[in-house]
Formats: sequence, C-alpha cells, structure tokens
Amino acid sequence: MSASWVFAVGFLAQGLFSARLLVQWIGSEKLKRVVTPTLFWELSLVASVLMFVYGWLRDDFAIVLGQSITYFIYIRNLHLKGAWPRLPLWLRTLLWLFPFFVIYFAFNNGRHDVLRFFHNHAIPLWLLVWGSVAQLLFTFRFVYQWVVSEKARRSHLPMGFWLISLTGSSMILVYAVLRHDPVLFLGQIFGFVVYIRNIRLLMKEKGTAHAS
Repeated sequence: MSASWVFAVGFLAQGLFSARLLVQWIGSEKLKRVVTPTLFWELSLVASVLMFVYGWLRDDFAIVLGQSITYFIYIRNLHLKGAWPRLPLWLRTLLWLFPFFVIYFAFNNGRHDVLRFFHNHAIPLWLLVWGSVAQLLFTFRFVYQWVVSEKARRSHLPMGFWLISLTGSSMILVYAVLRHDPVLFLGQIFGFVVYIRNIRLLMKEKGTAHAS
C-alpha cells in the first residue's frame, strides 16, 4: 500500500478521535461540567479499529500496543452506557474478534514480523521504548477511567483521566516529532486543548461544590 493511503487511514482514525473529543467538549461546555456522551465511546471504538490498521501498516509496535489495551475498555464503557447490547450480534462478534485478527496477522510470519516491529531502521530501539512508554501512559488513562467507572457503576471521565491524558500526550508529541509522524502530531495537538479545558471545568466544578 502506498504511503499516501497509509497516512489517509491514520488521518481518518485521528479525525474520529478528535471528533469524539469535540463531541465531549461541546457537551461539557453546554452543561458547564464534564460529561461523557455515548457517542464519545462509539467514535473511540471505530477510530481504534482504524488506528490498529494504521499501526500495523506503519510497522509501529507502540501504536498497536496502545490500541490493544484501550479497545476493550471502549466496549466496556458502551456496556455501562447500555449501548453495546443494542448493536447487532454479528457486529458485536466482529468487533470482539477484530483485535485478535490484527495481532495474528501482525505476528504470523515469525521472525520476519518480529524484525518489522522491533528492528525497524526507521524507529531506533530507544525511540521505540520512548514511544511504547508514552503509549502505555496515555493508555493507562482509560484503565484508570475504567476502574473509577466500575466503582461508580457509571461511565464518566474523572480528573485523573485528563491529567494522565495531558502527560501522555506530551510524550507522544515528542515521539511524533522524532518519528516524523504527522498523524500522531496533529491528533495530539488538538487533544491538548481539550484536556486543559476539561481540567479547568472540573476545577471550577469542584470549587463550586466546595463553596456550596
């Protein structure tokens, strides 16, 4: 596949990731508090499918690793929102199996695929480690969100989610610059603004609650 098509897949994925933040941001601004609409998780899941493919096409282990962790958390949040059971059974089955197919096809060639992902001349080992740590930290925000949501028995995005997002996003921005990856760079730049705004909304919400 040509480089232009590969980047097209990546930009579409990042466009959907940005769209989910825009939907969440607009909803939060209207209510003057941080909200988590169902559409946020639906867009996350579709974008994650595309980002899986992009990471595989780019031979980028860090991207595939990040999507592998968050994918099923998106599904769980759709469960908590009551939206997952409403999807057709065939679609739910396909979505459940998709990451396993990607991982299988990514590593079904033994040593050849290991060399593609871990001995890629375009990604030195130190940069691969940096990118993987950045993706793990960025991904941990959804693990944190999942644990907090399970305790509350509702899907929401707490302060810790946005603070981890901001930190992980900073590291991914550095990775994107060093990797010469416009897809990651543009996606993180937009997210940066939304993360800061949600932190401010939560701080204001907390201040109002204390005042009352």
